[in-house]
Amino acid sequence: MKIYVGTDHAGFKLKEDLKIFLKNLGCEVEDKGAFEFNEADDYPDFIYPVVKTVAEDVNRGLDSRGIVIGGSGQGEAIVANKVKGIRAAVVYDEYSAEMSRKHNDANIISLGNRTLSIAKAKDLVKLWLETPFSNEERHKRRIEKIKAIENDNF
Repeated sequence: MKIYVGTDHAGFKLKEDLKIFLKNLGCEVEDKGAFEFNEADDYPDFIYPVVKTVAEDVNRGLDSRGIVIGGSGQGEAIVANKVKGIRAAVVYDEYSAEMSRKHNDANIISLGNRTLSIAKAKDLVKLWLETPFSNEERHKRRIEKIKAIENDNF
């Protein structure tokens, strides 16, 4: 599976650690930045390239996901969910990691570096990657409604 990662300064160290962790899990990883620590950078500059690429892959039927990181993960998820085809979830514990995949088929995980240890973030990412979408009819129906909203056909 291809994983795109991106963060601003707030998650720079975690992103670097997660890249190694993901490669050790057998994932193909593409870093969309930040490529250096800069306290003055802005998270939309790095989050948008991640989610845009995941959305393009989804449209081509490719299996990819994204990991975005910030201080809390909230702003990053907001940016991500502006892009058609993206379902981003702020993940902070095992339940949110599992349900974001099982029920929402989230293709972006948003993590808060200031709220998670590196070890906890790795555990949550692994759980998120390993949890399949349930494919239950009610969840498929709800995702179709989200797509209708994206197309302004709700």
